[in-house]
Amino acid sequence: MDKCSFCGREKKEVNLLIAGIDGHICDRCAEQAHAIILEEIKKEMPFDLDGAKLMKPREIKEFLDQYVIGQDHAKKILSVAVYNHYKRLSQRVNDDETEIEKSNIILVGETGTGKTLLARTIARMLHVPFTIVDATVLTEAGYVGEDIESLLTRLLQVADYNVEAAERGIVFIDEIDKIARKGDNPSITRDVSGEGVQQGLLKLLEGSIVNVPPQGGRKHPEQKMIPVNTKNILFICGGAFDGIERKIAQRLNTKVIGYGAAKEAERIDRENLLQYISPQDLKSFGMIPEIIGRLPVLAYLDPLDRDTLRKILTEPKNSVIRQYVKLFDLDGIELQFDEEALQYIVDKAVEFKLGARGLRSICESIMIDAMFDSPSADMNKLHIDVEYAQNKLDRSSLHRLKAS
Repeated sequence: MDKCSFCGREKKEVNLLIAGIDGHICDRCAEQAHAIILEEIKKEMPFDLDGAKLMKPREIKEFLDQYVIGQDHAKKILSVAVYNHYKRLSQRVNDDETEIEKSNIILVGETGTGKTLLARTIARMLHVPFTIVDATVLTEAGYVGEDIESLLTRLLQVADYNVEAAERGIVFIDEIDKIARKGDNPSITRDVSGEGVQQGLLKLLEGSIVNVPPQGGRKHPEQKMIPVNTKNILFICGGAFDGIERKIAQRLNTKVIGYGAAKEAERIDRENLLQYISPQDLKSFGMIPEIIGRLPVLAYLDPLDRDTLRKILTEPKNSVIRQYVKLFDLDGIELQFDEEALQYIVDKAVEFKLGARGLRSICESIMIDAMFDSPSADMNKLHIDVEYAQNKLDRSSLHRLKAS
């Protein structure tokens, strides 16, 4: 009777028995062999930290341009920061040489302007471990939520627990504005997800040896901690900082004294106050001075205007319209959009003030019926005009959304 040459199970005991020249192997043993091979490949092919190609800032920005429309200022800052990070990693420090310190970054921009997209896109081209973590789940030690060290746990997991690689990685902390303290003055009550978390982040941003739980903090108290040195880890923080424009406006208005200052104030672009942001505004918003000092590079993202939204809709490699065209193409259906329909989608996105994310929500409301019916219908072409788009959006719940 045929049986597995590895585990000895008979054919009736397994789902599949593969025959060879002088033996057999069952599906279970094949799966285990595959897992062993993958594990061995990981050991033999760690992150190539020294042999990685050092891309110039202009090359990094050109790569970002393929996926992110506009935001040239933020892309330049990110490109320089990543380039300098690689140079720091390749630096050989002697006693007589100047040691290059890292420059952590904080990105400020309205929702839907591309902060997280920039981080995800730049992760595609990096040769160092990169992870994106969310600051909203962080709390002080001892409270329900995740500890600060969980940021480094994610980095370790991405690096396959290669500590040397993790210590030279990049961490993007999203929603950093959600840990701002609630008032400008230090609170006498516990702010377990605000100021306390900011203080806990100080040692990570500055650079110190942190004991990291490899499987997460509280669910496995018996695990052995892994020491990780954060000196060479680059931290990029991003946040919407909703309402910080009021802080900027207040600061700018206080400087209007005399005729000359009044003429200067006339040049201020009231539609894009974020371009005038300063560390002082972050402090007024609720970030403690110590953490602002450890994020020396402050960059802003411009609000998305109508022309930019129109380009975002079709030009990037992973644009919303290209994704829908691909989805329908997989069913053998050619999908086409009229220019008037695309302009209508952009107009609604501007009205709803949801940024680039609004484009996806509007398109989903317009296309949901077509995506439901077309796989079952005998059709090979679908044409979306402005009347169709308007009709579908008016019948959806999204049309009730008004700009705030």
